[in-house]
Amino acid sequence: MDLTSAEPATWPGTVLTLGLLTLALVLLIAIAATVTELRKLKTSAATQEDLRQLVRRYEQLAEHHLDTQQRVAADLAELRTRTAAIEQILRTVE
Repeated sequence: MDLTSAEPATWPGTVLTLGLLTLALVLLIAIAATVTELRKLKTSAATQEDLRQLVRRYEQLAEHHLDTQQRVAADLAELRTRTAAIEQILRTVE
């Protein structure tokens, strides 16, 4: 086989090859961009869900705190009433 007798590449074949390579490159870039965007969306969704859980937990704690605060206020009012009653009894004893 003589190298000088080999047919040179034709322009239409070269253009077709370059076009296919360009198309493959564009598709590869599009796939990479899509995968990256999907990862961002998954991360964002996970972060939002974590924040929702944190807000729910905070609301539960705030609700519990409010209940506890109301019970303490009621207990304090009862203690004041008892203290006043005890003072009244001590005054009558004197």
